[in-house]
Amino acid sequence: MKIAMLTNNYKPFIGGVPISIERLANGLEMLGHEVYIFAPTYEGQEAEVNVIRYKSFSQKLAGFIVVPNCFDKIVEKKIRELDVDIIHTHHPMIIGNTAIRLGKKLGIPVVFTYHTKYEEYLHYLVNSNVIHISNSKILEVCEKYIRCKMLPKYIRSYGNRCDLLIAPSSEIKKNLIEKGIKTPIEILPTGVPDILFNTDYQSAQKIRQHYLNQKKFLFCTVSRLAKEKNIDFIIKGLNLLKNDLGDIFNFIIIGDGPEKNRLELLCGSLNLEDNVFFVGEKPNEIIKEYQAACDLFLFASTSETQGIVLIEAMAAGLSVIAVKSTGVNDVVIDGINGICTEGYIDKWVNGIKKVICNKNLKDNLCKGAHETAISYSSSNIALIAEKLYGKILNKKKAEEYEKETDSYKANKRYYKFYNHQIFKKG
Repeated sequence: MKIAMLTNNYKPFIGGVPISIERLANGLEMLGHEVYIFAPTYEGQEAEVNVIRYKSFSQKLAGFIVVPNCFDKIVEKKIRELDVDIIHTHHPMIIGNTAIRLGKKLGIPVVFTYHTKYEEYLHYLVNSNVIHISNSKILEVCEKYIRCKMLPKYIRSYGNRCDLLIAPSSEIKKNLIEKGIKTPIEILPTGVPDILFNTDYQSAQKIRQHYLNQKKFLFCTVSRLAKEKNIDFIIKGLNLLKNDLGDIFNFIIIGDGPEKNRLELLCGSLNLEDNVFFVGEKPNEIIKEYQAACDLFLFASTSETQGIVLIEAMAAGLSVIAVKSTGVNDVVIDGINGICTEGYIDKWVNGIKKVICNKNLKDNLCKGAHETAISYSSSNIALIAEKLYGKILNKKKAEEYEKETDSYKANKRYYKFYNHQIFKKG
């Protein structure tokens, strides 16, 4: 098969969607399929085989988010030239609209993966120069209307124009059905490449020695430092943990983003500046060593559609302390591979205490975490995707055959009627 992946963001931008696209593409290519990624242009991007860059606008959303130019004619030109079998879009907006238009125009099935809970990202729109409203009450009403009315209606309309929807988790599938989407929905999480299961324990030990600093425990998280990731919750929780158990831990934050300075100030105000290390962005092949160096992976985001970083942490044998939420509940099984609590800081902190004070429990959770990660291997996920694509292609062919048959029957009836009329006149 020839598959065109259409996305509004990709490398060098770091985020869950680019990771998911790259891993699925690699897995499908290993099965012998051709995958072409259509991505916007970035400053400092690297040329990659089968990555087709279309233009971006010069102005950025919220000052740093690249806005793709979905009108760039290269997208249609290349999809025609490549004779694509499947269009797989990873966004319902901007390039997602191009996907629907080209799918209809060229007769190509369109698959859409619902990666993002868009209602959790409205602050980027509000804080950008797209919306100019100075009155806070009016702004609040507008945001509520977009969140509760416009977005659900748009997602429903978009989803029902696709041939297949992919949900990263069962809870997201349920959410999409509740929105009124009638298009078939299948579950396909992001896979974990084999390399993430191979940890360099010598490097991990060096990292542990560097950041532990005579403390008893070392925790970590991997996240973009943005409002929707709820890093404040973790930092405030660690403040409570320190007050309860003393100065017995350090915490590594892997990632970067617009909230970094504010989070550093928060750490300072809570007297955690010596416990929390902001190490910045790291390549995936290095992150696994940081994870293996730690005792627990801490997570508090409630904006996820799937827990990619949770599965990656589990691949390194690390159990997770998380907050119950869509995308998290499918991955973190309480008491099996981690602890999943309600969204209250004290309950979440009690989850940390429960694990670090019970070595047998900690060891069992780590074992369960690794077993969970294996079930998400990229090769297994690619096989599922291959079957889904094949299914939708066969359905499309059957529909086309039925249309041709109906057309043939209609023509046959017409010519029979026409000949009968001629015979009568004669």
